[in-house]
Amino acid sequence: ALFTMRATVIATFLGVFLVCTYAAKEATKKTKKAKLYVPQIDCDVKAGKIINPEFIAKCPPGCQDVKYRVYGTDIYASFSSVCNAAIHSGIIDNTGGRILVQKVAGHSGYRGSFSNGVRSLSLPRWRESFLVSEGKPRKGVTYPSTLEYSSSKNTAVKSGNDRVNISTGDTVRKEYQTSPVPTPATQMATTTPTPTTTTTDPSTIMPKPTTTPATTRTTTVAAAVKARPGLHRVRDIAFRGTSTSASNRNILRPNTGIQRQEPIATFQRAAISPAHLAMETDSWKPGLSLFDTGFSSKEELNPKPLESISQGNPNCKVDLSFLMDGSWSIGKRRFQLQKQFLSNIAQALGIGNTGPLMGIVQYGDDPSTEFNLKTYANSKDLRNAIEKIPQKGGLSNVGKALSFVNKNFFLDANGNRGGAPNVVVVMVDGWPTDRVEEASRLARESGINIFFVTIEAAAESEKENVIEPNFVDKAVCRTNGFYSINVPSWFSIHKVVQPLVKRVCDTDRLVCSKTCLNSADIGFVIDGSSSVGTSNFRTVLQFVANISKEFEISDTDTRIGAVQYTYEQRLEFSFDKYSTKQDVLSAIKRISYWSGGTSTGAAISYASEQLFSKSKPNKRKIMILITDGRSYDDVRVPAMAAHRNGVIAYSVGVAWAAQDELEDIATDPDKDHSFFVDEFDNLYRFVNQLIQNICKEFNSQPRN
Repeated sequence: ALFTMRATVIATFLGVFLVCTYAAKEATKKTKKAKLYVPQIDCDVKAGKIINPEFIAKCPPGCQDVKYRVYGTDIYASFSSVCNAAIHSGIIDNTGGRILVQKVAGHSGYRGSFSNGVRSLSLPRWRESFLVSEGKPRKGVTYPSTLEYSSSKNTAVKSGNDRVNISTGDTVRKEYQTSPVPTPATQMATTTPTPTTTTTDPSTIMPKPTTTPATTRTTTVAAAVKARPGLHRVRDIAFRGTSTSASNRNILRPNTGIQRQEPIATFQRAAISPAHLAMETDSWKPGLSLFDTGFSSKEELNPKPLESISQGNPNCKVDLSFLMDGSWSIGKRRFQLQKQFLSNIAQALGIGNTGPLMGIVQYGDDPSTEFNLKTYANSKDLRNAIEKIPQKGGLSNVGKALSFVNKNFFLDANGNRGGAPNVVVVMVDGWPTDRVEEASRLARESGINIFFVTIEAAAESEKENVIEPNFVDKAVCRTNGFYSINVPSWFSIHKVVQPLVKRVCDTDRLVCSKTCLNSADIGFVIDGSSSVGTSNFRTVLQFVANISKEFEISDTDTRIGAVQYTYEQRLEFSFDKYSTKQDVLSAIKRISYWSGGTSTGAAISYASEQLFSKSKPNKRKIMILITDGRSYDDVRVPAMAAHRNGVIAYSVGVAWAAQDELEDIATDPDKDHSFFVDEFDNLYRFVNQLIQNICKEFNSQPRN
């Protein structure tokens, strides 16, 4: 009995001990830190699209691809693919993995390089940068389990095996969870809340002038006129106290004593010299005049609406900004005609996410955004918004407006799509009251295609008052008539709706506007070996000249250099030797045929040292190599070295050129940078294609 009693006590004691031990373990589990949930991102996600300043994320396999572009080395522009940048830096490989990303300030320049199978590109400047390191949490830093994206679209969210869509307006959260969700108590104890970000449309914070009744507006406007310089035309009925008509309108200029009779629907295109036309190989030929006489006043004031395409016109994928003239010189009635014109443009374009997107900036003394690219995604809503725009008033400061658009309009946050050409159409009543040349040049160098629509240009008696003569030619992308339209009267403005829409939608022409033709140092590396021959060598030089003459050549625009090679190499002329197009073309013509062997690899190294090492830091370095045979030395190593130093290489092979060597020389992807023809006389076929590829590469780079 005593034995049985002892056994019972021991069993009871063991039971109590086991229960206590289990309870202690459970309590310990509850006090442990919650597991860090690492969100997964896609290969095409750019750092700039993620709002969080520091985060840990997991990259999927397969991100090592040329379509996921990377800009920079070690420090990357935020326009880069996060995962491909991580591969470039050696943090992960193509199988994916966990990475830590830290946002830092923007840089004035990013150096391209070839590393770990990824070629990164150079970039002059960008507003934000990021660093990539191993995906280990830093001590004292709490990392978000969800990432905030600066995009207004529905985003798929994974939770276990379920998938749901959530929309958060301008801030989208992507959440990836592969384990059971921790309890709310645990989350509160271990995770700090991610700060919410509110994205505000710039157009909503811009002050808008209020419309005053006609009885009080006359006094206010008249006072404003007295304060303005006497160079600007006054058109408003309030300035004159009498009504005007399209057929007979006296233009009054304060303090000048000039009166001007308005023309009656007449139009004359400005003459272009034959010499100038000879230089413009793609001159715009619109045929007959856009205008004629005999239109009715009903058609003038109420242009017929045009049919739209509900989902957007896919054949016109452009990001478009209209600079709307809101100066006092235009007057209330003509300002209303301008709004009707813009409304008809919106209808004719077929606004939509798969086609053109359109925003409007109004300028006077100072510019302001009425609405940006992402504000309206269909023509109907856009037209309603245009109708409600009030007039700003003030002078016609077009130069200031172009600077504003260049710096503020074409941003990702405002709906800029990157792959779509950026187009600005400037509406000008009469002439600007400030200078436009410098602001236009900077805008063009940023990749913006500039069009001008001038209405009621200065008459002969008024030209002495124009601050900057020939301001249109100084501003537009090319002076061949394609980028400018002159309209004799606001009452015939509706007639240019379709011609203007046709031009801004001609994306092939936009790709090779002046914007991409004034931004490079181009070095030609020319095979002068014995197999080429004297006659074929002259054909090669003509090919080089045909490419060169399409670029805007000067000390500040594109510069041209040339190297000829056989067994040896010879610098024909450097980038800083000639600063005009005519001098460059003459220098190309004077190159004498050398004759000898074919050492292409040595020629690439020589060009890198003698030409591209002296290239300007803000210019793209482009090498165009022409050869007719296999090299006696290795081309792969010199070509890779050139690529690492940011040289974009194009190879053009003729006759016996080796395809594998052409591909080794060319920048990836080979299909866009390598060409082959069977005989020299067919080289001309690739002039336009090569120029277009250079320009497409330029337009694919981000706008800052």
